[in-house]
Amino acid sequence: MTVMDAALRESLKALRLSGMLETLDARLAQAHGGELGHLDFLQVLCQDEITRRETVAFQRRLQRAKFEQQVTLEEFDFTASSKLPAAQIRDLGALRWLHAGESVILFGPVGVGKTHIAQALGHLAVRQGAHVRFAKTSRILADLAGGHADRTWEKRIRELVRPDVLILDDFAMRQMSAAQADDLYELVSERQGRSLIITSNRAPSDWYPLFPNPVVAESLLDRLINTSHQVIMNGPSYRPNKRPKNRTDKPSIK
Repeated sequence: MTVMDAALRESLKALRLSGMLETLDARLAQAHGGELGHLDFLQVLCQDEITRRETVAFQRRLQRAKFEQQVTLEEFDFTASSKLPAAQIRDLGALRWLHAGESVILFGPVGVGKTHIAQALGHLAVRQGAHVRFAKTSRILADLAGGHADRTWEKRIRELVRPDVLILDDFAMRQMSAAQADDLYELVSERQGRSLIITSNRAPSDWYPLFPNPVVAESLLDRLINTSHQVIMNGPSYRPNKRPKNRTDKPSIK
C-alpha cells in the first residue's frame, strides 16, 4: 500500500464513506493495473458508495415495514387456482395505484393468498423507495384504543398516517365497537391521498353491517371503496399443499 493509498483510506474513514472503503482495494488494483483512469476510478468509487447507501436504506425500510414474511410477487404461485385474477394482480405490480395515491382491496376466502399478495405489493413499494407499514387491523385498533387510555392517541395515529402505504390485514373480521369505528374513520380520513392495501375475507359490500353507526359506515366505506382497486381472489386454499410432510406417518389400515 502506497502512502497515497493509505491517505485516501483515512480520508474515506473520516468522511464515513464505508461503501468506498469496502471496494477500495479492488478499485485500486484496477487503477494500478491500468483498467481505470482517474475519472473512471472516482466514478466507480462513488457508485460503490451510492449502491451501499441504497442497500442500507432499503434494508431499513424493509425492517420498518414489519412484514410477517418476506415474500415477493415473483414467487407467488398463480397456477394454484385458475380463478385467481393473475393479470390484474400483475398489473398492480406496476404500482401505478401508489403513485396516484389510490388503494387496493384484496378479498376472498381463507387461504387463497391475499396476505401474500398484500405483502408482495408492499415489498415492491419498498424497493421503489416507499415507506410501508404492515399490521393486522385488530392490532391497529387495539393500539389506537391504548392511545385513548394513555393520551398518546395523536402520536399513534400520526405514525400510521406517515407511511406511503399502510397494509391493513384481516379487515372487517368482526363487529366493531363505536370507538373502533370512529378510530378507523379518523385513520382513513387522515390518510386521504395516501395508499392503503386491505385484505378481507368479506366482500366490501358486506362491511357496512359491521359498523354500529350507519352514517360513519357510509362516510368511511364510500370514500374507501370508491378510491380502491378491488381484486376478487377466489379458488381453493393452497395452504394444505404447503403443509410439511410427516415422514413418520404410517398409512392407515381400513
